[in-house]
Parts: sequence; C-alpha cells; structure tokens
Amino acid sequence: MKIENTDFSAVDELLRRSVTDGAFPGCAAATGSLTGKPRFFTHGKLGNGLGPVQTRSLYDLASLTKVLGSTAVAMTLYRDGVLKLDQKVADGYPPARDAPIGRSGATMEQLLAHSSGLPTLPLFLEHPNYRDLLKAVIATELVHAPDERAFYTDLGMILFAECLVALSGLPLATLAWRQVYEPLQMRDTFYRPARTDLYRIAPTELDRNFRERLVHGEVHDENAYVLDGVAGQAGLFSTIEDVARFARAMLRGRFGQSDFLPGAVVERFTTRRGRPKGSTRALGWDTPSEKKSSAGDLFSRRSFGHTGYTGTSIWIDPERAIFAILLSNRVHPSRDNLKIRAVRRKFHDTVIRCLNADS
Repeated sequence: MKIENTDFSAVDELLRRSVTDGAFPGCAAATGSLTGKPRFFTHGKLGNGLGPVQTRSLYDLASLTKVLGSTAVAMTLYRDGVLKLDQKVADGYPPARDAPIGRSGATMEQLLAHSSGLPTLPLFLEHPNYRDLLKAVIATELVHAPDERAFYTDLGMILFAECLVALSGLPLATLAWRQVYEPLQMRDTFYRPARTDLYRIAPTELDRNFRERLVHGEVHDENAYVLDGVAGQAGLFSTIEDVARFARAMLRGRFGQSDFLPGAVVERFTTRRGRPKGSTRALGWDTPSEKKSSAGDLFSRRSFGHTGYTGTSIWIDPERAIFAILLSNRVHPSRDNLKIRAVRRKFHDTVIRCLNADS
C-alpha cells in the first residue's frame, strides 16, 4: 500500500483526543510502507511541566527491547551462523548447565518463543544487584516443561540476552550497536541514555514503592534497573524516527528487499511458530491473537509485532506491506492508567481504515 497521499486526519484526531482523555501525556506515532517517507504524528507533552513531543523525543521502549534489542541481535547472529536455534541453553551458556533450565534441555528457540518453562518474577525485590539477580534467574525453577505451554516471561529474555553475550563475546549494548543500530543508522537508539538527553526523554512513573522518585531518563522496568539498565527484556530508549527505520528494515527483509537481513531469516523469526498449541508467539515477536489483539481487528493474521508496558507498540503487516508504531508514556505518572489498551486497537484499525478509504 502507498501512504504518501493518504488522508490520515482520523489518526491525528484519535491521538489528539487520546491525549485530551488522559490516555497518556503525549505520544509519537508513525505509519509507513516499503518505500516513501513514513508519516509521523506527535501530540501532547513529554510529561508534567515538560515540552511538547517531537519526532526526536526519546521514549522508554520497555518490552519493545525484546524485539528491537535481543531478537534483532539474534536474527543477525542467526544470519551469520553464530546462533543455532536448536542449541540447548546449557551448551550456549555454561553457567546454566546445572540449573533447572539447563537440566530441562530447553533450547534457544524455546527461550525466544516464551515456552522454556521460566516464569516472570519480581526478582528485584530480593536481589538488589546485577550479579545476584542474574544468579536468581538461572536458579529459577520452571513452571512447566519446555514446549508444554507458552508463558510470557521476562526471565527467559534476560537469560537469552546473556546467551547472546556468551556466544558473541561482546557486552549486550556493544553487540546491539554493532549488529543492528549502526548498520540501520539508528543513532538515537541506546541503553542508559546520557543525562544531557534528559530534556527530550519522556518520564515514566512516579515510583512510590521501589525507587521512591520520578523515573526519568532511566529504565522503568525494575528487573532491568537492577541489571544496570542493559537487559534482554527492557532498557532500550529510542525515537519514533529510529523505530520507523527498524520497522521498514523488517518489512523490506520480509520481502527480500533488504541488505540487512535475508527474507528467509525475517520469515523464520516472525512467522507464528505453531507450538505449543494455542500460542501466538513467533520467535521473539508476537502475532495477532483471535480476540482483542493490540494490533486491532484489521491488521492481517500474518502481521507480527510487540507491545511495551510503558505504552509502546510496533506492528508490521506483510500482507499490506505497512507498519504502524505508537510510542507513549502511559505510565506517567501512574501505571494504573490502562486507557492505552483501547487506544492501541483503535490506532491500528484507524490506520487501516484511512488506507482503505484512499484505495
């Protein structure tokens, strides 16, 4: 689909109204296709008393880190023959050999598909530093056997990133920069943003339970915070411009039009895996569920994407050759604000309706 001449005024109005209704203080959004310039939308402010949202405003991506960070790196290492998806975690990451995850025979693929058996736990409450928390991740008992069922797990992605570090011999932030962000010219995508960038960073939560301060310029996710802000499940900050670059690279890769990733690699990671039964997961990526998907009702079943707890999302539809991204800080000042759930669905449906009206 071509978007250059599409009337997206309905998208603008939806996002403007969402700010007015208090779904988030502000947002940056984009939609684009294989060619041409993406369409960007910015509304509202970064936060209370802060300036307006711009296309170079930085947002805490939260769990979009799983796809723009860990999974993106994995795709490049798979391309390069460094990562084998059927490799056992115990073989790729020696510290896990005698742990529950190692003894289970779980594979790298199962970590990516959230079917390794690891749960999600607030380990930060009892393990206040990187070394102790990582040890706790490795020692965590499985809640089911690998591939018995899918259980969305941050711990699995924390461990997966450590596997990538072990396989490559590089720190995660360096690895992600060399493998993904530098090749794609994503100059505004990084972990642990500099204090000099604070003026353009959207704050997240007024944390009254853990850090007892406004979280601004540091990762919102508590486990990632204890992991020094560089982790497999959270920690990335980026702009709508950079996330759009990444989305286009994935879309072009799916069509075999990218020098960055071969089509076969993108298809391998973004196609629904088909097991365990009932799981919507691909590898790192998610696909639309049958009921109330964050992708809305109109993105195709072949779409792939992900959401982030702070109020972020990315969905890419190869059937229509389009992508749609929404970055917000819906947790500012409180995570109790859940209006983003309805906004996400309306946003994606409105993008498709605008495109359909123009065709």
